[in-house]
Parts: sequence; structure tokens; C-alpha cells
Amino acid sequence: MTDASPFWPSGEPRELPMPEGVLYDALSRAVQDRPDHLATVFYDGVLSYAELLRQVDALAGYLQNSCGVRRGDRVLVALQNSPQYVIAYHAVMRADAIVVPINPMNKIAEVSYMAADSGARVAIVGSDLIDVFAPLLTRDLDAVIVARYRDYVPDRAPYALPACVTQDVASLEGAGWHDWMKVIAAGERPAPMLAGPDDLCLFPYTSGATGKPKACMHTHRSVLFTAVLQARWYGMGKDDVMTAFMPMFHVAGMQGSMNSAIVAGAALVLTARWDKEIIPPLFARYGVTFWNAAPTMIVDVLSSRNFRDDCFARLKVITGGGAAMPVAVAERLKSRFGLEFVEGYGMTETMSPTHINPMAAPKRQCLGIAVHETDARVIDPDTCAELGIGETGEIVVCGPQVLRGYWNRPEADATTFITIDGRRFLRTGDLGYRDGDGYFFAVDRLKRMINVSGFKVWPAEVEATMYGHPAIKECCVISAPDGYRGETVKAVVALHDSAIGSVVSEDIVAWGRQQMASYKAPRAIEFVESLPRSESNKINWRLLQDAEWK
Repeated sequence: MTDASPFWPSGEPRELPMPEGVLYDALSRAVQDRPDHLATVFYDGVLSYAELLRQVDALAGYLQNSCGVRRGDRVLVALQNSPQYVIAYHAVMRADAIVVPINPMNKIAEVSYMAADSGARVAIVGSDLIDVFAPLLTRDLDAVIVARYRDYVPDRAPYALPACVTQDVASLEGAGWHDWMKVIAAGERPAPMLAGPDDLCLFPYTSGATGKPKACMHTHRSVLFTAVLQARWYGMGKDDVMTAFMPMFHVAGMQGSMNSAIVAGAALVLTARWDKEIIPPLFARYGVTFWNAAPTMIVDVLSSRNFRDDCFARLKVITGGGAAMPVAVAERLKSRFGLEFVEGYGMTETMSPTHINPMAAPKRQCLGIAVHETDARVIDPDTCAELGIGETGEIVVCGPQVLRGYWNRPEADATTFITIDGRRFLRTGDLGYRDGDGYFFAVDRLKRMINVSGFKVWPAEVEATMYGHPAIKECCVISAPDGYRGETVKAVVALHDSAIGSVVSEDIVAWGRQQMASYKAPRAIEFVESLPRSESNKINWRLLQDAEWK
């Protein structure tokens, strides 16, 4: 096993002290401790911990009694960040079922695939997604519970509200539709909870080199582990105010914001959509102490016309990952506010962090050190031999947060896991090295993944969709540098002869945005007569990729 870092947090045990039970028990303890304490804030609409738990139980009871959800069933959750997301997520688990988080940007075909692949027959969705889920009702789903975000916002909220919150929604008619507010008002009681730490509770989807997303099977134990870990690592407690601006369908926002806040008994400030102009007033009004953010969010807020230095008066932790923090911005945070951006590293497969920088000794543009009970190593990706300090290879990890496996994908399990010293390690597909202090640094990617502001985009998945355009003969999806997002998606396209001259790049960009989530869709199109090929006649994506970045 790799030697632990000498910069391990002072006084922190290497083995994580875990509370009894599951995540729902952590919520129950927060209610018992301070039932009237602020749990969520949503554009000044607030829920106490006691009210949060009451609604979680009511929804769990409805899922069981009126929607027929049974132990181990999968339930889709497709909501923007909101109190309803927090309630739905924990209610599904309370009902002994499995949460399948859905990116609200996904299109009909993407959601239909995940419903069929997971076997889910019930969904909980935001009213902004009715058009996406309507075609799936009866065909893929038996029941859809619809939440209106406006129901949890005061009538006179002093903020500019996004369209998904303000839009009017017609009354739901027809079999299979269920109104959220009526569901909660019914007050149905769930049966006693049967699930334990080793039962499955979460199936977040991740894309891969084969192009088809696959579900990561996580247990109550792995979900609770990284929530407890982050609350302890960052020193979060009952008097803290945490942000939920990172999307909670993704494990970074899910664990670093929502679930670590519940474990800590802290207040959670949510917004349905990112708007840099309302963040400073929220920070000032609620005294935010913990900000889980992508680097682009920090750049946005510092440039907001509403930002004042005193907005950060109580802020003590800024953390994030998924994209490197620009050195100039990190230096500005340090010199102007005395704040270090504490970077971490993790994957959907690991319920977020396997590495975090120590609070007392962070290094910049660094993944951090391996966290509690986590064995991280660097191996030669071809021979799987362990490499030494400073040698670049593939990062592999073993720990309680690692997924049990991929849902119905034994072939993916076979290539993703490796046995070292009798232990099962996850191959991350990321190339990096470890320095003499035990800190890990990323160098490159073994896999073809594009990182768009922290969102992972797999070229094979995008290419499979792009080939559905009748004008495209061949295409290769690569990353292109982007000053704001770090990377953006670009498609190098060869057209059919009949389409040359009649199809322009704007046509294909617009078509792509209709077919897939906007962050996946190519923002740039380059037309070529033909694509370069390797000796084995495969499209040489590496040649195109290298040329783009050079």
C-alpha cells in the first residue's frame, strides 16, 4: 500500500468514524437535535429540518402505497436543484428503493434509455420537464410525480427567478400523472425501513468509451461514507451555511453539498439555475460559510455587478474539482480574502472524493491526498505494475466509496477493476503521478473524455448521436480549448456529397442541441473532405485532438 501523506490533517483518524445506520438516520438525528433549525433555503423560501423530514416521509409513503414502489425498485429523479430534489432523493431511499438521478438537460431519447436500462417505472420530475416525460408515460413509465418549484418560493422573493420556477403549468390530466403538492398533502405513512448499509440505494449514470451510459451501483454505505467524510474534512457543523449551486444530480453536488449538509445538520442554500447576480445577495443575507463550486462559478461571482467583499464575510471554505482552478484566480482569493481553493478529485464511480487537499496545506492545481481508508496508487496502464514517486501512470483506487459494479454490465466490470495485493482496485482512466508528499496530480486522460466545466462528455456517445444527422457521412468528436469552460466539444465532420454546399455548421450545431444535453452538443463544427485514419483503418481521433490543442 502507498505510504500515507505526512500532511494528513492533524488529529484526524485515518479510519473514518461512521455513524450508525444509513443517510436517512442522519436526517432523523438532525431533526431530533434541532427540529426548528433551518434545513433548506430556496429564494428565501425555507424549510426546517422537522418539515423536511415530514415531507420526506409523506412522499416515501405515497411511493409505496399509491405508486407500488417496492424494495429495490428504481425511481427516476429529474429535478433542478430545489427543496423538492432533497425531499425526493431521500424519500426514494426511505421507501427502500434506488434513486436514479437524471440530468434535467437530457432529452427524451436519453431519458428513455435510462428508464429502460434501469427498469424504473416511476419518476419524480420538475414541471419544466413535462414535455420530456410525457412521451415516456405508459410506454416506459407507470407514474410521474410532478413538482412545481414555485410552490416553495415566497410570493415576493426579492430575486430574479429563472423560467423553470416562474413558468405556468396547466393542471395535470390523464392517468399516471401525480401532483406533488397533493402527494405531500395526502400524508401517507411509509412502512418500516428495511434497507441497511449494504443495500443498493443509488444508480447514477456515467458514460463510457463504448458510448452507452451505464449505471454505477452504490450502496447506502458508500453514499453515507463520502458525505460524512466531507463534513469532517471541511469541519462543517450545525452552525454552518452551505451552498447547493453545483447540480445535485451529479455526485459532486450531491455529496459535497446536499448530503454533507444533512450529515452536519447545516443549512443548505439552493438555486434552481446558476445566476451569478443573485449569489452575492444570498451570501450576504444567509452568511454562507461553505461554497462548493466549479472554478467558472467563482470567476462569475467575482465579476458580478452585485459582488462586494463583505459577501464573503463568513466564508471559510471554498472547494471544488472537475476542472483546474486558474492560478490567477486562486491568488486573488488568497490575497484579497485569505481563502484557499481546496481542490479534490473523484468520480461517479466513487461517490465523489477519493482525494482532497488538506485544509492546512493545499497545493494548487493538485488532486490532493488520498482520503480516509482509501488506497490510491499509480500503475503502468499496460503492465499494471505499480510505479514510483514522480512516475506518470494510471491512477487506481480502492476504498469504501468505490461502486459495487455497473448495473447489468459484467463486461465493463471486467475491464474496470483490477486486483492488486489481493484487493479490488478501480481503474480511473486518468493519468497522473504522486509526489514525495503523497499529493496526486493529473497529467492526461487515458480515456477519450472531454471536461466541460466539470461535466464529463464522452466522444463516442456524442458521435453515435451525430451519425443520426442525414448529412453526416463521418464525424470525430474532440475537445477544443475554451477560455470560459476550459474545454468545449468540437465535431470534425465529413458530409455526404449530396449535402456539401447546402448544410452549414450552424445547422448541425442547432440539430445537435435538439438531440442531446446542451453541454454534450458540439459548439464548433469543422468540415473536412475525409477524416484521418490509423493503420487499422480506425478514425485517428488522437491526431485531430493533438492538432486542435497545438
